Amino acid sequence: VQLQASGGGLVQAGGSLRLSCAAVGRASSSRAMGWFRQAPGKEREFVAAISSSGSVTNYADSAKGRFTISRDQAKNMVYLQMTSLKPEDTAVYYCAASQSLATVFSSRYDYWGQGTQVTVSS
Repeated sequence: VQLQASGGGLVQAGGSLRLSCAAVGRASSSRAMGWFRQAPGKEREFVAAISSSGSVTNYADSAKGRFTISRDQAKNMVYLQMTSLKPEDTAVYYCAASQSLATVFSSRYDYWGQGTQVTVSS
């Protein structure tokens, strides 16, 4: 499975961005997908995850109410709609694929994209 994340950029606080992750490869549509982020000097952290069917989602507390994860199985795409962005959301965002159901644990993800930079200015 190969993952390609895109959609990052520079946005002002309070703005919105939609990240996209294209999945290519065998059984990519049957995997749960997640978004993680890593800010400079910090550990990578879980943001959101969605099950293979899209029926189950999971969010970090910092993302609840502001971010929405979704997927389009026909296009093998996963999205992260981010609204009300804050400077503390600044990070490199990674999409990842897992055989585990919408898990928050990065160790359960066995395929990772290259990351896309999100910068939120105050």
